[in-house]
Amino acid sequence: MRNTTEDGTSTSSSRRPDGGVKPIVIVDSREASIVPKVVEELKGLGAEVKTATLPSGDYIVSSACAVERKTVRDFVHTLMRRHLFEQLFELKEAYERPIVILEGYLPMIYKFSKIKPSSIWGAMFALVKNGIAIVPTANQGETAGFLYTAALQEQALEERAPAVHPVKKLETLPEAQVFFMSSLPSLGRERAVAILKSYGTPINALINVDRWQLDVKGLGPKTVKKVKEVLCALFEG
Repeated sequence: MRNTTEDGTSTSSSRRPDGGVKPIVIVDSREASIVPKVVEELKGLGAEVKTATLPSGDYIVSSACAVERKTVRDFVHTLMRRHLFEQLFELKEAYERPIVILEGYLPMIYKFSKIKPSSIWGAMFALVKNGIAIVPTANQGETAGFLYTAALQEQALEERAPAVHPVKKLETLPEAQVFFMSSLPSLGRERAVAILKSYGTPINALINVDRWQLDVKGLGPKTVKKVKEVLCALFEG
């Protein structure tokens, strides 16, 4: 099984002595230095690990699938700094099956005082709704286990070898913000722009969702109720 990366490098899965596929996982060089345990766990499971400076994502398991790893704390902090959606929408533009690994103890979100849990649930739902899967893992060992399984299935069953794709800079940060807000129920682009103009940032808009019908022309209680249902309902995936 052979594939050619965007820089012309050919990457193919090798075979184990028993004839099975030895999956390849391409790891971003900075990520490899931050979490060497994941790299070592992957090797221990039988994967071949290659490091490279990746334009998007932390791990590449096939030509169609790339993975961004976020600890629960990183996920919240990136959301508050407004970089989360821009970063992940770039990943989605480059790979057909983008995945976010959410690593750590999820109830930690209740310890953050500057952001409501409902805002985090809303952000997670917006990612899933827009085709970005979220996979929870408890620790780096589980992260490595998931990556190995994903690489094995993609390369052995789907016969898709890993390939590095360039980032398609199709969305500016404002466009990513509008894209996120417009994904919420009954909003659309025009209303999303109006909300962002009123509150400045997506996170500020979500925190003040109860005031939308007062501050934003054309938004009524029915729309606010639908949005709050998405933001506040317990995720049952």
